[in-house]
Amino acid sequence: MTITDAIRTEITSPSVPTPRGHFSHAVTAGQFVYVSGLLALDGSGAIHHPGDIEAQTTTILEALESILNAAGSSPADLIKLTVFVTDIKQRAAVSALRAQRWPDIRPASTLVEVSALAADGAVIEIDAVALR
Repeated sequence: MTITDAIRTEITSPSVPTPRGHFSHAVTAGQFVYVSGLLALDGSGAIHHPGDIEAQTTTILEALESILNAAGSSPADLIKLTVFVTDIKQRAAVSALRAQRWPDIRPASTLVEVSALAADGAVIEIDAVALR
């Protein structure tokens, strides 16, 4: 496939709050879906359960599934996840929630501790790459 064969499409899921900046929920290019970093936002765009890693992870995984579905993909098509947390000690909780939700899906993953995320109260952010 050449670059001219790749068709770029911006993806928005109506069940996920509008992004807080000038970007799309995801962009498809050729066979790939690139999902923007997701925070745990509620319907008003505020952080859902500030400081609660488990509630925020669950909200993000639900949003990720919705965005993947809108792009013609699914969690089974995940290739790579990048997880940003504000406390590395929460790694086990995040991993357990992923394993519970997707027991047979094991994409390549990176988890990084960061000093802060883009919204007060956010303790986790996840971006992804999937096939479609």
